[in-house]
Amino acid sequence: MCVFHSAGLIHRDIKCDNILLHSPPGSGRVYAKISDFGFAKKADSTNKQTYLAGTIPFMAPELFKRPIISTQKVDIYALGVTFYRLIVHTYPLMLDTYKDYQKVMAHLKCIERPPIIKDNLLWDLLSKMLEFDPNKRITAAEALQHPYFTSPEAIADISPEQYELAQYAEKLQLNDKISEFDKDPTFILSFSEIAEYIQSDIQRNPPQEQSEPELYSDQLIPHQFDSQQTHYITDTQKHTTLTLKFSGSTSQRKFSASI
Repeated sequence: MCVFHSAGLIHRDIKCDNILLHSPPGSGRVYAKISDFGFAKKADSTNKQTYLAGTIPFMAPELFKRPIISTQKVDIYALGVTFYRLIVHTYPLMLDTYKDYQKVMAHLKCIERPPIIKDNLLWDLLSKMLEFDPNKRITAAEALQHPYFTSPEAIADISPEQYELAQYAEKLQLNDKISEFDKDPTFILSFSEIAEYIQSDIQRNPPQEQSEPELYSDQLIPHQFDSQQTHYITDTQKHTTLTLKFSGSTSQRKFSASI
């Protein structure tokens, strides 16, 4: 996200389904990859939108106001919701319609800390990502420098396997595919760690049938999507479901998202 933003772009539809995990065979590591750039746009001086784009409940509070001002901070809020869901297994807010969110956001000042989050550094980072005021919300570059990632406690949590993978990347540094992030153990997620996490998470939280969040757009001229079904609605209409098919079949997409 930091690299994406440094290029002057706004994704505008960051959510769990649009962050894929990829582990090249034999690499021992997992890469997180952002997908679905159908709503992406270049940031400009005003960032005013003529239409609304995003997926509730990942949409930032400022997207429920008029005029619609969409900056890179909407991506940070959406990442915060994604991060929150990974930990708490629910959304900070889960309402039925865009109008419901609009009413609540008009009065709500912040997201309350859930009892399950005990780590103060973690909540400090999350609360900065979920800050309602976009001018006060943390940037992607600032988030990477947050103590949750850089404190002595965070460094102590780096596993021997992460260090080994970083050292191996150092030996391959002449390879043009090796980036600075590949050589930094704080950016490395090993395959064994993510596999262990997924297994323990499934045991603690058995999969349940859940309705997927709604993608909301009041644009009248649709973007081009790699999709099987595309529904667009105006601001006065009840929202409806948009099923994206961005890689393989729908079942494959859901499997990728569940990982």
